Amino acid sequence: MASPSEDDMHINPQRAKQLIDNIYQVTGSIKAANKTSREVRLIAVSKLKPAADVLVLHTAPNPHLHFGENYLQELQHKASVLPATIRWHFIGALQTNKCRPLAEIPNLWCVESVDTIKKSDQLEKGRRELCEREDGHELQKDGGLRVFVQVNTSGEEAKSGVEPGDEALELCRHIREKTPHLKLAGLMTIGAIARSQQSGENEDFVRLREVRDEVQEKIGGDPLELSMGMSADYETAVQMGSDEVRVGTGIFGERPRREDKAAKGDVEEGKG
Repeated sequence: MASPSEDDMHINPQRAKQLIDNIYQVTGSIKAANKTSREVRLIAVSKLKPAADVLVLHTAPNPHLHFGENYLQELQHKASVLPATIRWHFIGALQTNKCRPLAEIPNLWCVESVDTIKKSDQLEKGRRELCEREDGHELQKDGGLRVFVQVNTSGEEAKSGVEPGDEALELCRHIREKTPHLKLAGLMTIGAIARSQQSGENEDFVRLREVRDEVQEKIGGDPLELSMGMSADYETAVQMGSDEVRVGTGIFGERPRREDKAAKGDVEEGKG
């Protein structure tokens, strides 16, 4: 992996202050929306942002641990140049042929977007190979690489995810029973944009909660988490029981177009 450019790792003090202020505001909003004692995980979505932005937040007085990326090549690069103590989440659309190398990133903490048995099997192979090469006991100490099953709660054809009901149950059961190097952490949805902009209960969040409860009842085991809510609707998601929210622009600001980054060779071609 190429070494980071000087621009990629340069920390601008004014930028650093803005990032720390932004994440402080987001965490404050999460606490205000959380009416229970449960801990809500904040994934700072750093896709198409320089590694220096991540470094600022990870080395701040209150270090942030969880960061999300959408593209394999960008994640591999950042994981190779940033501290190993970062807990990386892959939150983008999965390609089957990218699953094995993805799972071989040592400090990959979670894959949020598993939607087929074939992809879960490829993640299992990659993680098993990593455990055979490195300290498998350390990598498996928490039960393996965490994965969320993505559910298409809105029914949109353009959205990835399994259908609620039997399809979701089948995939969750497969991961639980057939992939010993993976740990089924819960269910995730990316809801309809229109619903994220409405006030009141979000139908996608209601549906994901129902699916989680149905799956939990049928397969038992460790409690399954809900991963739902992004920059536009994370407070509603927390109010409705989300255990994890994914916030990018609310922390890092607007992103450059991916085409602009790709033209500079910063991300891989094709969909993530």
